[in-house]
Amino acid sequence: MTPTARTRTGSTRTGSTRTVQTHCPYCALQCAMDLTVVERPGAPDSFSVDGASFPTNQGRLCRKGNTAAELLTRRQDRLTAPLLRGDDGELHPTTWEAALTHVGSEIHRIQDEHGPDGVGVFGSGGLTNEKTYALGKFARVALGTAQIDYNGRFCMSSASKASTLAFGLDRGLPFPLTDLDAACTVLLLGSNVADTMPPFVQHLEGAQTSGGLIVVDPRRSATAELTADGGGLHIAPAPGGDLILLLSVAQVVLEEGFAAEDYLSRRVTGLDAFRRSVAHWWPERAQAATGVGADQIRLVARRLGHAARAARAGGDPVYILTGRGVEQHKDGTDTARAAISLALLLGLPGTRAGGYGTLTGQGNGQGGREMGQKTDQLPGIRSITDPADRAHMARIWDVDEESLPGPGRPAAQLLHTMGRDGGVKGLLVHGSNVAISAPDAGRVVENLRALDLLVVADFFLSETAEEADVVLPVLQWAEEDGTMTNLEGRVLRRRKLVEPPSSADPDSGPRSELWIWHELARRLGRPSGFPVDPAEVFAEIRRATAGAAADYSGLDWDLIDAGHAPYWPVPSATLSGEASLTGEPIIGTTRMFLERFAHPDGKARLAAITPGKIPAPAPGQLTLTTGRHMEHYQSGTQTRRVPALLDTHPEATVAVHPATALEHGLDDGDQAVIANAQGEMTARVVCDAGIRTDTIFAPFHYAGAGTANRLTQALTDPQSRMPEFKNTPVTLRPGGASRTTPAGVTHDAEPAVTAPSKETRL
Repeated sequence: MTPTARTRTGSTRTGSTRTVQTHCPYCALQCAMDLTVVERPGAPDSFSVDGASFPTNQGRLCRKGNTAAELLTRRQDRLTAPLLRGDDGELHPTTWEAALTHVGSEIHRIQDEHGPDGVGVFGSGGLTNEKTYALGKFARVALGTAQIDYNGRFCMSSASKASTLAFGLDRGLPFPLTDLDAACTVLLLGSNVADTMPPFVQHLEGAQTSGGLIVVDPRRSATAELTADGGGLHIAPAPGGDLILLLSVAQVVLEEGFAAEDYLSRRVTGLDAFRRSVAHWWPERAQAATGVGADQIRLVARRLGHAARAARAGGDPVYILTGRGVEQHKDGTDTARAAISLALLLGLPGTRAGGYGTLTGQGNGQGGREMGQKTDQLPGIRSITDPADRAHMARIWDVDEESLPGPGRPAAQLLHTMGRDGGVKGLLVHGSNVAISAPDAGRVVENLRALDLLVVADFFLSETAEEADVVLPVLQWAEEDGTMTNLEGRVLRRRKLVEPPSSADPDSGPRSELWIWHELARRLGRPSGFPVDPAEVFAEIRRATAGAAADYSGLDWDLIDAGHAPYWPVPSATLSGEASLTGEPIIGTTRMFLERFAHPDGKARLAAITPGKIPAPAPGQLTLTTGRHMEHYQSGTQTRRVPALLDTHPEATVAVHPATALEHGLDDGDQAVIANAQGEMTARVVCDAGIRTDTIFAPFHYAGAGTANRLTQALTDPQSRMPEFKNTPVTLRPGGASRTTPAGVTHDAEPAVTAPSKETRL
């Protein structure tokens, strides 16, 4: 269904009222919402949010979406002026002219001494398509640096790489989300959607009612609980055991004759190599490596096999979905590819019998990896090493092809070398809080403090911004126009409702990053080519992506502004042949691969997958896995500022099986210290009988002593460069007995305009 775009205005006794339909500022579900402001003379504006009709959320919102408007009323610590670190080592308000002049001169100095790659850029999956595109262009054209990557490397990189290898193209869900409504069976690996994107759960109700919801998670999460009372199966492998589990299920599918032989012969290559690689992962062998019994492995394989066979004969479809739990590993690409391989064996992708998809996390996680801020990609999912792609972008950007840099360091390597020999000496951070979200966060903070120049653009003083030399205040979601691309590949309109809060100084106040990059480019000798109007940037995106895998060329701003939510690719303004629930035609490509996959021969790729050895924890060690609470999002920069969300989960916690807690001298509510060679964190114990006894779970939203990523390692997947977030060896011991002050933001915080002095930071 295509939403009806609308902006309503009116008046009440208390003031004028305006409403726009827009989309949530949080996850990639991008739920539609009606956002209303009542402007009251002499009093603060009031805001309200209501869920709007849209296929992904069908009018529903989660707690984060319902409280999103509170971020617009938070004035006490909203950044309203640029901050510049003075000679006293403190951050002080300044003007835009002074801030940008300082940044420009420091970039010149660093690049004169260290070359173009002396300055790096770190972006975000939360930026609009227009800002993502402009940031990649700014890095490569204005800065001339190869050193750009983004926090999506910590989110979608393994699934993206696996989809590209197998299908030739990366679109998170290559089918409409509503296709899941009719499914009889869904295998969901490593995703707790009941907490991370609650409106998604309604699309699993059909599989749950059929008893066909299979959830793979080492703990009894809220999503796993949906399998109770005949809803399906919960499989709890040891962290890191997902790859072998999938290979063993595939072995049973092949051995017991469930493979779709005709589909495989027509549409897939590499079956023999894959068959040989899984042949020795029979269930009795796999159970020792996965912690899942051989009988359960066979049960999963047979349920999938029978359901897929019926689906291929015209029955209800079958889907395999993956999330970060199986992807955020040093073998995450192989694990995601094993899930895709299983779907191919069952004859699902590119058919009406079902398919494979990955659940994109960040709000613009899909668009964020399409538009050029990924270090190895150019807009449209073009390759930065492909001569034809480079030549195309050089023409669009009106530069010499030879001037375009090649690929730089992926995110973890960029952050873990910055400020050191051979690393960047200056870093511009846009929309990311790496001091909390990056692996081995203690090392990252040390490196931030070693930089010659750290510039952070944000709307609150995040933990990363506290370390900056220059902080630039930018717009929130309801203060800007733009487009986002959701987890289905639908291009959506983000609409401006209000102006940002003003500053006492007319040369201050939050500004769009598009304006910031325009002004910096001018100071760096690139006075043109960086428009500040998002509609103008979108028009350039159309030209840049024409003929590419992620082709937006058939779209235009007015089409999306009118309420259409097309699925890319849209090489021209083509209709999909389907109609929405309102009877309007759907634009774009709703279902990928129905005729052919994106490889030159039109076939999907199977290949041998050989898992590495899973190291056994040393005596006394447990395995830490990280994730999210329902009420918080990413590093918590936004949600820790919403009282209703912070009050629910005010501090870091660690979920521990009661038997494990007893063994370690802990009880529910005690404070515990979790430690390893990287560092340590403190957290409040929550006893949870639904988690494995060898595993503990901590959310990664918190600052200070509650930062879970102090413990995660800098190990990365060799194919995707995804860090290992889900399988960290740790020790557990009692901490202090008294309840600590929550590592969040107090409800009555004063404006935060200072940070540790340079001397303290060093």
